[in-house]
Amino acid sequence: MQHAKELRPNSHLLISDADHDRLTGLARALLDRAPETAEELLSEMDRAVVTNAAAMPAGVVRMGSTVIVRGESGDAQRIMLVYPGEADIAENLISVLTPMGTALIGASVGQAVCWNGRGGRELSVTVEAVDAPASGPRRA
Repeated sequence: MQHAKELRPNSHLLISDADHDRLTGLARALLDRAPETAEELLSEMDRAVVTNAAAMPAGVVRMGSTVIVRGESGDAQRIMLVYPGEADIAENLISVLTPMGTALIGASVGQAVCWNGRGGRELSVTVEAVDAPASGPRRA
C-alpha cells in the first residue's frame, strides 16, 4: 500500500465538517476491504482541524475542489478531488482514496504534500491553486 506522508505541519490540515463526516464514514466502511487505505484516511481525519463548511477559507483543498499542483519535474497538472465512484484518471478526477488524494485533502495553496507511490518511491506535489467546488462536493 502507498501511504500519504505530508510535508505540511500537523496543524495545517483543515477540513469542513461535512467532508470530515462523509470521509470518516467512507474510511470506516472500507476497514474490512482495504484496511491500509482506510487507516490512512482515518489518520488524516483524526488530526484534522474541523470547521463549518461555510467558514472554509479559500485556497484549501476539499472534496470537489479543482486543484493545480506542480510536481518535482516542474510540470503543472489540473485535477479534481472526488469520491471513489467519480474517479477517472483520464479526466484528472482523482479519488480521495488514492495516496495522492489522501495527501491533498485539507492542504492549502503553497503547501507541499508527499506520499509513497508504487515500489516505495516517494512522490510529491506543491499546491499552486485551489478552486472551491462550484456547488458543494460532488457525490459518488
